Amino acid sequence: MSALGVEFSVKPRLVRIGDFPQLELVAWNRKKEDTIPERDALSLYERSWDMVDCSAMTPDEAAFLDKLVHTYGNGVLHV
Repeated sequence: MSALGVEFSVKPRLVRIGDFPQLELVAWNRKKEDTIPERDALSLYERSWDMVDCSAMTPDEAAFLDKLVHTYGNGVLHV
């Protein structure tokens, strides 16, 4: 591909921090309007799991976290 002058790049899927209340909580040092790669969102959940209130997680956020775990964590939430 480089011989043809074609570059291949994969852009990470981004998520808006403010769309998910528990993610916003663990990303306390960022603006809720900020976007981060999904892989980084999973890392934030895992690193700060003791701050996450699962009972306060919305169904959308729970489904999002499940998707992250299966896509980037090989089905395992490392907490």
